[in-house]
Amino acid sequence: MPDDIVRAKLTALKGIGNWTADVYLMFVLQHPDVFPIGDLAAVNALKRVKNLAVNPTKDEMLAIAADWEPNRTIATMLLWHFYLSSPKKSGTQLNR
Repeated sequence: MPDDIVRAKLTALKGIGNWTADVYLMFVLQHPDVFPIGDLAAVNALKRVKNLAVNPTKDEMLAIAADWEPNRTIATMLLWHFYLSSPKKSGTQLNR
């Protein structure tokens, strides 16, 4: 089935949102062209890789991801890897 039909059927179920539908499309159905715009890790990695403003719009990020068509799933996996391998920003530490 096409992505939009799968997404519509899944999100019609109580408790299933767009992120879950996107991840289902990517990993269960192995669709090669999905960019999960609701995934914070992918979005934050995209912001860092592309040097985007702190709060780019959803449309701006989707326009960037459109350049990776028909392999947005692979691009997302690379973004996840980048996110996980990047040094974390240090937060406030407790005084000991």
